[in-house]
Amino acid sequence: MSRFSAVVALVILLSAACGSSGPLVVDASSDGAADYSFTIPPGSGEAIDRGEPLDILPGELEARVGEVFELVNLDDRGHLVGPFFVGEGEIMRQRFNSPGEFVGACSVHPSGEFVLTVVE
Repeated sequence: MSRFSAVVALVILLSAACGSSGPLVVDASSDGAADYSFTIPPGSGEAIDRGEPLDILPGELEARVGEVFELVNLDDRGHLVGPFFVGEGEIMRQRFNSPGEFVGACSVHPSGEFVLTVVE
């Protein structure tokens, strides 16, 4: 992940967690296989511009503490998925360290929203 994307993700995480009990996440870039992995394919941004609905990930996801969430962005633009931003050509991996819930905008889901719930 580029430093800019890391800073953006951190700012989003901190602002989402302020005043709420969101899950604590840490970078998991050196860990093994992800428990949840989603790929944003090339041309996704152009499909969105044309008004085509994308079926890349669910609108809601329940994960467990300790699990790893991965977003692989093969598109030519960055995308926001709930509390996470993944830049063009980047891979974002996060491990969840505590329970909580994040609700945020999602540029690759037809509803425009992504809800991530982390449970024990």
